[in-house]
Amino acid sequence: MAIKIMYQNSPIGSKLMKSYGMIFGVQTGLFYMLPWTQRALDKLIRLIDQEMESIGAQKMTMTCLTPAELWKKTGRWDSMGSELLKLPDRHKKMFCLGPTHEEAVTFLVSQKKLERKHLPLKLYQITRKFRDEMAPKYGLLRSREFDMKDLYTFDESVEKAEETYNSVCDAYNRLFTRLGVNFIKVEGATGVIGGTLSHEYHIPASAGQDSLFICNKCGIGVNKEVMDKDVLQTNHCKHRDCCDLKTSSGIEVGHTFLLGTKYSEPFNLHYNYVEGQKHLVEMGCFGLGVSRILQASIEHLSSDIQVVWPKLIAPYQVCIIPQKAGYKADVTWALAEQLYDQLNSIPHLRGEIVLHDKIQLSIGKRLKNMRRIGFPYAIVLGKKALEEEPLFELQSLYSNSSDMLTMPDLIDKLKNSIETIK
Repeated sequence: MAIKIMYQNSPIGSKLMKSYGMIFGVQTGLFYMLPWTQRALDKLIRLIDQEMESIGAQKMTMTCLTPAELWKKTGRWDSMGSELLKLPDRHKKMFCLGPTHEEAVTFLVSQKKLERKHLPLKLYQITRKFRDEMAPKYGLLRSREFDMKDLYTFDESVEKAEETYNSVCDAYNRLFTRLGVNFIKVEGATGVIGGTLSHEYHIPASAGQDSLFICNKCGIGVNKEVMDKDVLQTNHCKHRDCCDLKTSSGIEVGHTFLLGTKYSEPFNLHYNYVEGQKHLVEMGCFGLGVSRILQASIEHLSSDIQVVWPKLIAPYQVCIIPQKAGYKADVTWALAEQLYDQLNSIPHLRGEIVLHDKIQLSIGKRLKNMRRIGFPYAIVLGKKALEEEPLFELQSLYSNSSDMLTMPDLIDKLKNSIETIK
């Protein structure tokens, strides 16, 4: 009831994250990531790093402050409009807090003498971005400051750039598949980023502000802002005569762009093809809304009262809940500590186990709280743990199933069923 009263106009993910102490709003559109969410964010970043490394991308960090002259080279200092956060320093020199870094990274690469052998080049970062949102709302879904992964690619030809584009899209597909969330890839608008080709990645959720058209037969999809339903069905769908189009709401969590020479040309970014011949570099850029993925996943997976994380990035995997203080509580506590130590000795489970020490609370109350905040598993040490051969109740809190197991069987089951990010 408290959730509905306090955040009645917010999506369920935003309500849950605020109510359960996962994020804290310091001002409209500005949020602190509290420890629980920070752990999930760190895991998601490691997962993204793995997929970026798998395609040969190299991680770096650029400054959040970008000089105005770089943006003026491409004309975006003015065309970005009021969402671009501009500010002067004490010497009246103008800067912006970057919502994206096409100009900055193109300037960087243009300072080096590029040879054909240096390409393809793939540089990415995961940093804070800024946008002066007119109406920030819905928690992490539409905020003024957010975490984003932005990858920039540099190729020798249009054909090579298209190959790189497809390899990054494949990496995005693997990322969302590993997360275990449904996702939709649709054709998107190039907008102020520019370029010749663009795709968006959406997690379906009622809180989504994008309307998508998707063919159930061939899988092709498009954002409603790009083309209307009739144009999609007539000119793009393979099953135009019997097209089965559906409309879905989605939360955009990723965007890919084939940029061509939009940025390499104003920054005179060439590579030496052969002696005396220079060619403009073909570019691409690829974004992931990292903090947005966290909340979008919760919107997609959770119930009205229970946070459900993608298991791979759940802040912790297992909570051990021993008997309430009182009759033989010291026995179950000793068993709980033994179980905790044994689970933490398994390399991929180390650091993923929590021993709930508030034994003044009932098992039911503790279990309810752990379910709410998104533990995938709980181990309950009740009366059966006091038997000659102790039995432990393993509860899968996402599927609402349970098993009574001996300690060896319990450890073996968790060891083989829980996947973590290396």
